[in-house]
Amino acid sequence: MTKKQVLPGVCVDPKVVATIKGNIEYDLTEGTGPVVLAVHAGLGGYDQGRLINDWLAQKGYRILSPSRPGYLGTSLEGGRMFEAQADLLAALLDTLGMKKVIVTSLSAGGPIAYLFAAKHPERTTALIAISSVSGDYNMPESAGPVTQAIFMSTPGQKMVGKLMDMFPTIFLSGALGSLGYMTKEQRKAYVEHVMKTPGGFAFMKGIMDTMYPYSERTQGNVNDMKQFNAMPPLPFDKITSPTLVIHGTHDADVKFVDGVRAYEHIKGAKRYWIEHGDHLAFWLSQEAPKAQAYAFEFLNQHAKV
Repeated sequence: MTKKQVLPGVCVDPKVVATIKGNIEYDLTEGTGPVVLAVHAGLGGYDQGRLINDWLAQKGYRILSPSRPGYLGTSLEGGRMFEAQADLLAALLDTLGMKKVIVTSLSAGGPIAYLFAAKHPERTTALIAISSVSGDYNMPESAGPVTQAIFMSTPGQKMVGKLMDMFPTIFLSGALGSLGYMTKEQRKAYVEHVMKTPGGFAFMKGIMDTMYPYSERTQGNVNDMKQFNAMPPLPFDKITSPTLVIHGTHDADVKFVDGVRAYEHIKGAKRYWIEHGDHLAFWLSQEAPKAQAYAFEFLNQHAKV
């Protein structure tokens, strides 16, 4: 394992630690602020967890970003079932001597985050679920055989990397178009917004880099899809921690209904719906600054730095 840059000036330096539930790989930023347990999406890992929580790191929060079982340096034997993955995260906290954490999730990390909050309420200061799965999940209709061949193979990912560098607007148009339901005009405006926003393209490039190489994330991704097919209803009624559900209304990957389901079933939950937002709207859309400001205000009420 070596240091890896996930954003300009932002590096991760993973470690592997033994817990009572098995070995797990993680990265932890320095500092004294509240700890954020980052539950990454499919095709991700510790690098992705750090990347998508940089908005919190910039405000003084410490980011604890583990690789879920089957991803990178965490063996699939550490927990195939989502419930076992939640327990592995709790064991990681025990090993690191951490009592309570803020939990964040993206996409396929949703079930694990919800289960962690339900099973370990005394350890959950607050929960923020962003574009997160809360029920049945299938590959989006935009992820046809060609798309899967490109993004779910190391050669395909290398090709995408070259496309990003040589033709960034073409890459963004295709990538963002697959993440949200939008017209050609909306897609064009979105691409222009990302390209002119400081750090916008770097974030998108970072997302792609945290899915590479696929060969080191295959087991985790395949297992995720198997678990989704057999996943029982999540125990939303057991979640007692302050919860914020954030979702784009036009998300083409994890449908808007997933956000609505979690919000309506978690007692006292707060919500932030991003109008016309896609899967990454919380970070890239014109609404992103407002959405992040709302999330910071939520945290200021429950886990202020």
